[in-house]
Amino acid sequence: MKKLNGITDVFFDLDHTLWDFEKNSALTFDRIFKLNGIPVELNEFLKHYTPINFQYWKLYREERIKKEALRFSRLNDTFKALKLSVEERVIHQLSEDYIKHLSAFNFLMEDATSILKYLQSHYKLHIITNGFNEVQYRKMDTSNIIHFFETITNSEIAGVKKPNPKIFNFALNLAKAKPEQSIMIGDSMEADVEGALNIGMDAIFFNPNNASFNGGIKGVSKLIELKMYL
Repeated sequence: MKKLNGITDVFFDLDHTLWDFEKNSALTFDRIFKLNGIPVELNEFLKHYTPINFQYWKLYREERIKKEALRFSRLNDTFKALKLSVEERVIHQLSEDYIKHLSAFNFLMEDATSILKYLQSHYKLHIITNGFNEVQYRKMDTSNIIHFFETITNSEIAGVKKPNPKIFNFALNLAKAKPEQSIMIGDSMEADVEGALNIGMDAIFFNPNNASFNGGIKGVSKLIELKMYL
């Protein structure tokens, strides 16, 4: 692979790209179900929850639902799918507990720290995330990666979510970076890659599950493979 020239600023997505959302989320659910006495088998819950959560995040990204609806409905729909009766009051409590405990777990994707150390000596590093303001900083702090980043842009601060061009322009302005000298790295083809390409940034698709995608787009299946480009 040919190294990319002229890049000064590297922007990362956080969840599923650097921070191991699936592992940390599973550990969080295990904890809060025990705290609240919810009689559910974790793997069975996650089998239903994962696709439901994905669909609700898509609605949230498209500005079709609010944060509160996302947090409640993804749990409510999962319990319904499991035919498990859980009071609304308890679901609201679980929703709060999930956010409260999520950042207590700090597993990162493989090679996340080593690639950040490598890149930090060559570029200015930044975060663009659709995650919630109150938890994203805690995630980066507890996983000991926050010091790598010069700026952190989240959708609540920017007022819009990826792939909206406004969040990318907000992040570029905050970083004092030019789109033609910047690159976005993330696991969502729509939110990260296409969102960045649409405003003139370069992009690399982080694709650990080896999903099929347009061959004209740069992609890596492991973070350490970013060294092929950067």
